[in-house]
Amino acid sequence: MVELSELENDALIEIFNIGVGQAAASMSALVSEEVRMSVPSISFISRADAARLLGSRLAAEAEAPDRICGVSQHYEGAFDTDAILMFPEDKSLELVRLMVGETVPLQELTDMEQEAMCEIGNIILNACIGTLANVFEQELRGSLPEYHVGTSDEILGVSGSEPDSVVLMLHIDFALDKHQILGYVAFVLDISALHDLKEQINRYIARAMGQA
Repeated sequence: MVELSELENDALIEIFNIGVGQAAASMSALVSEEVRMSVPSISFISRADAARLLGSRLAAEAEAPDRICGVSQHYEGAFDTDAILMFPEDKSLELVRLMVGETVPLQELTDMEQEAMCEIGNIILNACIGTLANVFEQELRGSLPEYHVGTSDEILGVSGSEPDSVVLMLHIDFALDKHQILGYVAFVLDISALHDLKEQINRYIARAMGQA
């Protein structure tokens, strides 16, 4: 598996924090409440290990730990990847409630969940990918968002990837005035895409150091 140096890792966290900062501003407008997001850590692990990690971490957060809500989009260009935003299923309804207000009945809320979560996924995934595209000075084209509910392994497998595919895992902290929500973004990459991503990171670092 391709390993990142400390400099490459720090650069990638910096880039993603810019992206989730933009997503937080968009989400704040959507839910009429200040949303703060940060990316405290990233890791490269196999898809099978990522599923186990998600299962254990989200189990402590959710009422139904084996049920995860995911929104996926496929991107291609500078590198190809399937990007997936994931929350515990019960937290997804909490987010939808914030979007539409307290007065909407639960049944109507459930009916809105898919569309609302696709909108949230679109905001967060496009903010992350858009920031990568900007700093890499490359084009990344995305598909329409798709909504999924299932186990962590089922959600990570929506791209049709193999269990030994590499997953770039972003742990994202969502802090709202009255809510604390744990979310994850996964980028599923094959070996070729992983090498392309590493090359783009190093080109960005070289440009940044040349301007220093």
